[in-house]
Formats: sequence, C-alpha cells, structure tokens
Amino acid sequence: MRATVRDIAAETGLSIATVSRVLNGQSNVAPHTRELVLQVVGRLGDQAPRPRAAQETMAGGTVYVRCPYLLTDYFGLIVSSIGETVELHGGQMILSTGESARRPALSGLPGRSDIAGAILILPPEPGEELVRLRDRRFPFVVIDPRTPPPKDIVAVSAAHFAGARKLMAHVVELGHRRVGIIGGPVKWLPSEARLAGYTASLADVGVLPSAELLRNVLEPNAENGYRAACELLDLPERPTALVAFNDKMAVGALWAAAERGLSVPGDLSVAGFDDIDLSRATLPMLTTVRQPLQEMGRMAVTLLMRLLSRHTLEALHVSLGTDVIVRDSTGPAPR
Repeated sequence: MRATVRDIAAETGLSIATVSRVLNGQSNVAPHTRELVLQVVGRLGDQAPRPRAAQETMAGGTVYVRCPYLLTDYFGLIVSSIGETVELHGGQMILSTGESARRPALSGLPGRSDIAGAILILPPEPGEELVRLRDRRFPFVVIDPRTPPPKDIVAVSAAHFAGARKLMAHVVELGHRRVGIIGGPVKWLPSEARLAGYTASLADVGVLPSAELLRNVLEPNAENGYRAACELLDLPERPTALVAFNDKMAVGALWAAAERGLSVPGDLSVAGFDDIDLSRATLPMLTTVRQPLQEMGRMAVTLLMRLLSRHTLEALHVSLGTDVIVRDSTGPAPR
C-alpha cells in the first residue's frame, strides 16, 4: 500500500503541512527538515506519496477568509480547518473576522494582487453583491449562505433540511405531538430549511404546523432561546418537547425548564442542532444534529482550488450530510 503524507509526518515527527511543503518543492523549509523528509521518501521508494501536480496546489497563493462573526466554537472550527487545509496545499490565509469584517469589503477584492481567491463564511451581503463579485471573475466560495446562492456561485453547507427532519422524526417516535419549535432568524436559508425539516416529520404523523408553537429569534443565542422557551412553556397547554435552531438556544430552553421545575427529559424533551462542545457540557447532555463543520472548511478550500485551476464545477452547491446524535435530553412523551 502507498504511504501517505500523514505516515511520513508520524515517522519524522514533523507536521503534515511541513511534509507537504517538502513534497511540493516549496522553498520555505529548513534544509535539515527537507533532508529528513527526503530520506524517508527515498527509503519508501515506490510506496512514497507522490507530490501533487502543480494545478492541485495553491502555489503559495493567499486566500482571503472573511468571517464577520466572533470565532466561537462554531465558526472557530470552520476557520481553523480552512487554515490547516490552505497550509497543507502550500498557501497562506488572511483572516478578517468580528465586527471589522462587517464593513463593505467584497468590491475591493478583485483589485488586490496579493489575494488569489476568497472563502466567505455566512456572508451578510445580499445575493446581488455576490453576483457582482462573480461577474468580475474573482474566484470565491461561500460557506453556509444566508440566502439561496445565485446561479454559478459555488457554495458548501450542511444538509439542514435532512438533519432537521431526522431529528424531529426521533422526537415524534418518542410519542411527542405537541412540539414547540424555537427557530432562527426569519428569511435565513438555514432557518427555513431546518423549519421545513421539522414540520415535514410532524406532518408525517398528521400534525400540522401551529403558529402558537413557533418562535423565531433575531440572534440565535442562549438568551433568546431562553426567552422563546419561556413563552412556549407558559402556554395554557405547554409543549412536551422543544426543538431549537441550534445548541445554544437549546441550552436556553434548559434554563427555562429548570426555572419552572420541569425535569428533562421526564417532563420535557429538549433538542438542538450543531453538536458543538456546549451540547456535551449540559446536564442532561443534549440530543442534537451533528454538522460536519470542519469538513465544510476543508471542502471549501478544495472547491476554491478547483476554481483557481479553472476546472468546471457542475455541483455548484455542495450539501454535506448530517447525523442525529441521541443523548439524554430526549425521552418518551409524558402521559
């Protein structure tokens, strides 16, 4: 079997990125480090990994990564995987994040000679601005778009609808029929897709969507999840389960349940979405949907490399699979 870059890294004690730079003939490697890698390659002979073809590397190009949000455990996982993958392919990353990244920046990208392409994470700009950037032949990839991506714009996201549908299917299999839904921002593609998935599984068991049991928030955080859950749990006939847009809002729902003396999952089941570290730090731990956050970052880099190599991309919007992770926060509906 052919050895991998990871195998050589393990044998030499070097990082995968360093081994990759040696194999791709890049100059930013110390001589003794290069010699160490080449000795192992020579010993492996035909089993050694082949250097990537020139069109498969970034050839030292710089990728502009824009994430106009705080690098929490959600966005941080995506950004770190982008950086690792860019370095693995011989490139560099310029990161613009937080409030400073919210200023208009897209129109100036095509004129920057120091940037080969860009990865835009949940860009707040309307689709028209992305179209203008596309029309200027600037290569970029969108991760988790807010709105349906315009034609010929490359995007990667998780399978929001399928994940939400599987999660709600788990909830209704436990006997829940009166389910409160704490949704994300209105007219936001992930929110709409997840809401459609939740309602689809309810419809499968003959439960029609009820406006009384739906709350949408402007910012999907724990505090807003708490407020929405309070409203739902204070209804004359409270729901037996709450399904939130994300794990942070589900944590807010746990606060509201504890405040009312409700046991989870005995009196109330609670579920989230994302499977960030927070979902395993609660008591009980959260049932949730696992998004492939790091794979989204890696896939975005791969797609950008193909754009830089002028490959034709037919699957312009790549949707990565999700998994339902069942933990202790969901249980049979109370009698």
